Amino acid sequence: MTSLIAFFILGGAFFSFVGAVGVIRLPDIYTRLQATTKSATLGVMMTMLGAFFYFWYTEGLIDTQLFLAVLFIFTTAPLGAHMIARSAFHADVEPYKLTILNELKRDETNPEDQIIGDTQRVQVQRKKDEDES
Repeated sequence: MTSLIAFFILGGAFFSFVGAVGVIRLPDIYTRLQATTKSATLGVMMTMLGAFFYFWYTEGLIDTQLFLAVLFIFTTAPLGAHMIARSAFHADVEPYKLTILNELKRDETNPEDQIIGDTQRVQVQRKKDEDES
């Protein structure tokens, strides 16, 4: 059980560290949000689960507040990052210069061209090529 606790605590510290490095190293708000949402959320969740197992193993205490905190972070952090990213997009924050495809801009500027899947993308491109000929 001690190794499981150590796994969760050290894994949480690792993912939190990776999230912090991502915030420092990544070039724009969209990729920074990706780093913080994915790795820091997982890091906090693993740390809280490690604390839950620690108190359960050493003191026999089952703390439901830790589970509620994990659930709260699991649901609110990705939702908050999504809303921040959409707000940044609507505030005309430019993505990094090497960004190849901006699907949100494509979908909001030309809604009739919303394409689902690569096969339909190829079919629509062929249709456009035929129309131009």
